[in-house]
Amino acid sequence: MTDKLGSPTEHQPTLDDLISLQEASVLTGLSLGHLAHLIRSGSLWGKKLGRNWVTTKQAVQDYLAGNPRPGPKPQKKA
Repeated sequence: MTDKLGSPTEHQPTLDDLISLQEASVLTGLSLGHLAHLIRSGSLWGKKLGRNWVTTKQAVQDYLAGNPRPGPKPQKKA
C-alpha cells in the first residue's frame, strides 16, 4: 500500500489483491460514487486504473474499522 503521497508503506498490493469498487460496494453497502469520493479525499486507499477505480479488501476493512460516521465531524479544541 502507499500513503497519501504515494510513497511505499508496509505492503504494496498485487494485482490479485485489487477489487473493483463494485465489489467494495457489495462488501460495505456504500455506493460506487461515495467509495470513489473516499478514495479521492484520501480516506480510503485506491487507485484509478484506466477509467475504473480499484481498492483492496484490506483497505476497505481498515476504513470500516475506523468507525466512519456520516455528517460533520466534531471540531477538536486546541
